[in-house]
Amino acid sequence: MLDDLPGQTRLNVDETSHKNQGERMWTWCFRAALFTLFKIDPTRSGDVLVEVLGEEFRGVLGCDCFSAYRRYMREFDIRVQFCLAHLIREVKYLTTLPDGPTRAYGERFREALRRLFQVIHERQQLPQAVFASRLAAARVEVMRQATEDVPPAKAAANLAARMGKYGGCYFRFITTPGVDPTNNSAEQAIRFVVIDRHITQGTRGDTGRRWSERIWTAIATCAQQGRSVWEYLHATVQAHFNGEQGPTLLPTAK
Repeated sequence: MLDDLPGQTRLNVDETSHKNQGERMWTWCFRAALFTLFKIDPTRSGDVLVEVLGEEFRGVLGCDCFSAYRRYMREFDIRVQFCLAHLIREVKYLTTLPDGPTRAYGERFREALRRLFQVIHERQQLPQAVFASRLAAARVEVMRQATEDVPPAKAAANLAARMGKYGGCYFRFITTPGVDPTNNSAEQAIRFVVIDRHITQGTRGDTGRRWSERIWTAIATCAQQGRSVWEYLHATVQAHFNGEQGPTLLPTAK
C-alpha cells in the first residue's frame, strides 16, 4: 500500500504525536480514496512526505497549513488544498481577542467564510453555472476580507500575510473536482489512533511500532471500505497457517 500512495490523485494527510519507549515520535495518516495507511516516524518534517510520496507527486494533497506541508509544496511544486475548517477556527479565535479592531476583522472574515460554505451547501439546489458563479464570487469576497483593512495587531497581521501568500491554496477544490475543502477525512481517520495512544501510552520498540502501523491501517481501511475487520484478520491468519497468500486491503478489479 505504501507504494500506491504516490500515484493517488487525491490524498489527505494528518499527523499526531506518538510515544515509543518514552521518546516522542509522530504517527502520520495518509487517507486515499479507498484505503488509509499509517506510518510512525521519528520526525514531523517534510522529509517524511518526500520519503513516502516522492518529489514528483502529482495529486492534490489535502492538509493543514503546517510548515512541513508548506515546505513540501514549495520545494517540489506540489498542489495542496489547505483545510478551510482549520482556517475557520483560526478566524473564530480572532473574534475572542480583546483588541476591538482585531475582533472586527475576524468577524468580517468569518462572515465571508460563512457565506462561502452556504454556497457550498446549496450546490445540489443550484444550476451548475449559477453555483460556479456564486462560489467564485464568495471566494473573491473571502480574500478581500482577509487581506484588506487589516489591523496592525500581530494575530491579524500574521493571518492576513499568510492568506496573501497561500490564500489560493484554500480554494483548490473549486477548480479540481473531487477535492474536499477540509481535511476532515484524515482527521476522523486518526481519531481512534489518538484514543489508542492515551490507553496504551505508546509502543516499546520497533516490533510494536510495525504492529501498530499495520493494525491501524487494517482497521481504518476496512472501515473505509465497509468490510469486517474481524473477517479480514481471520482470513489473514488462516492464510498464514495454510502457507497461502493473505487477502489484500487494496480494492481488486472486478
